[in-house]
Amino acid sequence: MKHIFTLSILAAAVLATGCTRIETGEVGVRVGFDKQIQTGELLPGSFNQTFIGEVLTFPIKDVNVVLENMTPVAKDNSTMKDFDAVVVYNINPQQVSELYATKNKSFHAEFKGDTYVMYNYIVQNARNAIYKSARKHEALDMADNRTEMENYIREEITRNLAEEKLDGSITINQVMIRNVLPSDTVVESANALVRSKNELKQKEVEVKTAEAESRRMAALANNSSSSIAFMQAQAMLNISEGIRNGRVQTIVVPSNFNALMMNK
Repeated sequence: MKHIFTLSILAAAVLATGCTRIETGEVGVRVGFDKQIQTGELLPGSFNQTFIGEVLTFPIKDVNVVLENMTPVAKDNSTMKDFDAVVVYNINPQQVSELYATKNKSFHAEFKGDTYVMYNYIVQNARNAIYKSARKHEALDMADNRTEMENYIREEITRNLAEEKLDGSITINQVMIRNVLPSDTVVESANALVRSKNELKQKEVEVKTAEAESRRMAALANNSSSSIAFMQAQAMLNISEGIRNGRVQTIVVPSNFNALMMNK
């Protein structure tokens, strides 16, 4: 009985170390002892022995391709300071074995024990689409046209996949532009232009203000002359009426006083 228990423990240990479980979002592909890739995929949730040969695991769902520190050339021929994006793609689980076996090994990538089928291929296609998209927009306009550029990049990659007859094997789910930075020279030129426009507007305001003040002063001068003439005429009328009514006994005559018209 003791020997049976010991054998059971050993068998469990062997199974634990000699099996690979395929996780959700992955498929497996068996490689025989002769290093030949076997057809057919190992499905998620399955346990697969690795005593003879080995089992490769392939993440196939929502694989993120991160592209950073790109410097595409914009429509205005300026080089972007930084352009970062993420492309998300899926692999048809029924095509993994064929893709891995038939496509150039440089198209795939290895990371932490997993094989990302066609990862490097998507990287190259995505870069080409991004650089092509950048040529359609001015450097300062890219941020405002982010959604349009994302759609164009996605469509361009999908078109290339169709041309290579890979559209049934690879699906581009999403393209996200995370960062867009024009060159420092472009930014400084834009800031200088804004400053120049602001200074011009300020000068225009100053000119309009000066013109308004000039009109105001002219109006005041005209009104002042009319008011003085009116006051002089009113004063002469009052004096005339005072003399006529006998209320004025003494009159101080100014040096430039010529005549005083009175009704008799």
